[in-house]
Amino acid sequence: MVWGGILRKSRDTMRVLITGGAGFIGSHLANQLHRRGHYVRVLDDLSSGDPARLLPGINFNRGDVRDIPKLWSLLQGVEVVYHLAARVSVPASVLYPREYNDVNVGGTVSLLEACRDVGSIRRVILASSATVYGDHEVQPVAESMGIRPAVPYAVSKVAAEHYLFAIGQLSGFETVALRIFNAYGPGQPLPPAHPPVIPQFMHQILGRGSVVIFGDGTQTRDFVYIDDVVEALISAAQAPHVDRQIINVGSGEEISINQLVEVISEITGAQANVLYNREGSGGIARLVADVSKARQLLKYRPRTGLRQGLRRLLEEDPLFRPGHRPAPRPLVDPGQSS
Repeated sequence: MVWGGILRKSRDTMRVLITGGAGFIGSHLANQLHRRGHYVRVLDDLSSGDPARLLPGINFNRGDVRDIPKLWSLLQGVEVVYHLAARVSVPASVLYPREYNDVNVGGTVSLLEACRDVGSIRRVILASSATVYGDHEVQPVAESMGIRPAVPYAVSKVAAEHYLFAIGQLSGFETVALRIFNAYGPGQPLPPAHPPVIPQFMHQILGRGSVVIFGDGTQTRDFVYIDDVVEALISAAQAPHVDRQIINVGSGEEISINQLVEVISEITGAQANVLYNREGSGGIARLVADVSKARQLLKYRPRTGLRQGLRRLLEEDPLFRPGHRPAPRPLVDPGQSS
């Protein structure tokens, strides 16, 4: 069988489109699929992505996930679609809810319409978010627990999940939603506004800047290394009996923001100068994944613990090499998830 001018070599080879494939998670996924011999197309509008992250041989296309004619073209011959294109900042979603609805919900619906029209799609995997759970006293959170989306970003992910399952069922292709917890690892961008917590803390501690923690730092999160997220995503395309399933992807380990600062200080060998903004919200009080369902359906086993992951981040990310560190910035968003 020929796809994109390339001969399909085996029944195990997948033909894949990744929306948002030049972003942090998307580029790691695209590169790993390419290394394993799968045929990968990427669509990204480059609002936060960078095609330089992609290995040679990956077919990159710049464009908007809401552009249905472009999607029709890119979906030709594709059987598996990963939908990662989204706006992802929790605080920004509070300021710009209409944009988040337009891109995260409208983009999902556009993609699903195009998948329906093309007719060759076997399965669509959505990168959803742990933020949909909101505040729960009982931890870890399982997929069967109620959702309490408290910010527009989380609301957009809930809507995307519902559209995914509804249109997939009506159109005849399988669908899976992975609720990804706080992913981190080499190559994660550090934007000037609302940066993700781990690279920001590491950058501030190494640069002898102030680490500002909102709240009292007792709020907890589940930080999952990028390689484990990628393995879960790849398994979601290949595993049987996952149609219309919601599956958590996290480490299953709970750590407070205060403890995170201590671990980063230990690994970097640098003392953290911590300031607390107790008038600011620290976000959700506790959030950690129950990964039992992922173990059962995806054979998922997180392999990289937090200390090991932080060491790899320090060693492998050019951002943290001497002479390549950005200028200190004092604020961090402790609540950002994937």
